[in-house]
Amino acid sequence: MEKHIKIEDIARFETAFDSDPKNRLALNAVTQNPVGVIALNRKVLNQTHVFSHVIETPEATSQESSGRCWMFAGLNTFRLEAMKRMNLEAFELSQSYLMFWDKLEKANFFLENIIETRHETLDSRIVMWRLADPVPDGGQWDMFVNLVKKYGVVPKSVMPETNSSSSSGPMNMILVSKCRECARRLREINESGGSSEKMYQAKSEMMAEFYKILTIHLGKPPSHFFWEWRDKDKKFHRKGKMNPAEFFKEYVDADLDEMVCLINSPTKDKPFNRLYTVQYLGNVVGGQPVRYLNVDIETMKKAAAEMIVENKPVWFGCDVGKMLERERGILDADVYDYGLIYGTSFTFDKAARLDYGHSRMTHAMVLTGIDLDEQNKPIKWRVENSWGTKVGDKGYMVMTDRWFDEYLYEIIVSKKKLSPELLKTLDTEPVVLPPWDPMGALAN
Repeated sequence: MEKHIKIEDIARFETAFDSDPKNRLALNAVTQNPVGVIALNRKVLNQTHVFSHVIETPEATSQESSGRCWMFAGLNTFRLEAMKRMNLEAFELSQSYLMFWDKLEKANFFLENIIETRHETLDSRIVMWRLADPVPDGGQWDMFVNLVKKYGVVPKSVMPETNSSSSSGPMNMILVSKCRECARRLREINESGGSSEKMYQAKSEMMAEFYKILTIHLGKPPSHFFWEWRDKDKKFHRKGKMNPAEFFKEYVDADLDEMVCLINSPTKDKPFNRLYTVQYLGNVVGGQPVRYLNVDIETMKKAAAEMIVENKPVWFGCDVGKMLERERGILDADVYDYGLIYGTSFTFDKAARLDYGHSRMTHAMVLTGIDLDEQNKPIKWRVENSWGTKVGDKGYMVMTDRWFDEYLYEIIVSKKKLSPELLKTLDTEPVVLPPWDPMGALAN
């Protein structure tokens, strides 16, 4: 074939299509039905939600129409300890409380990035990248840690959901508009020869505006609250006045410095057993930077399995849109047989999908169970999602071990699960990845 499509080429394509009866069958089926219905592999639908090791968990939460999966997943790991300490059958920590502070911190982080890049041309890739999505809903584990360390946590009843926390689009539109307007003002101050002091005076006024907008949408976050509850045995408890940091210490008290983020990115630009970070990825200026330790998939799975067997849930990041049967809650690399429908093969492996933009981290959830065979090898994993109770098994999903291999990219585990060699790696200087690297995508 030459550069251009010729009429003769089209005739050849048509002849080849018509010569195979399976193509006509596929055409008739797919033009009348969603392709996923036709490609659904019936062999994988017998996946059961039964596991050899299960962490007892309450009803699944719902992030509604927002991108707060990372926050929900983090708080879902916390609430298990809080429920245990307060003897509760059901409990949620406030997601809108952390959302307020996350948005405020991201606005400040964005303005600092604009000041830092003020000498770049407006059309530079870095500046355009920051302007594209200044205050996204998404985030990473280290960003979650930054918020909890600085602001603590509160019960959901103390700061419940609002229309804007559950459906963040309209609020985000206002915040993005204000961010870009502020970026323009800061760059104009610099271009007119304004001093750094003048820029920071302007920034102070801008941050007051962001606080006002967020308070209008999400409500004012409490500095103190009065806490009392009735436990599952109907016994009444009154703790009294507390602040968010005290509540975290009293009822969660997770050792956040003891956790480490492992990724599996088998691409040539990221050798295993190295530490990585992503430029301009974060929320709290001066907070804990996002750091990833890249390991092979077997190291990752071994650490995750050990955590679950010890009754410790595992926060993880993945590409949830790939090979998902949503209604039944099945994550299986073979759930759709697209090759059969189209008469072609799809040959991308995990590394190629990352390199060519076909896959990236899009969603965070929690591993809360595992099914091990007689050799203690994982068969499937239990997943706690934050899409409410109507997906899968009342909000819980089943993930095959091969889906873990192909589409799971990140887990949070105890440093105790690392070998001495990997522990030493945590003390090395991280390799800085560009802002658009797929390992940073969960925060966008």
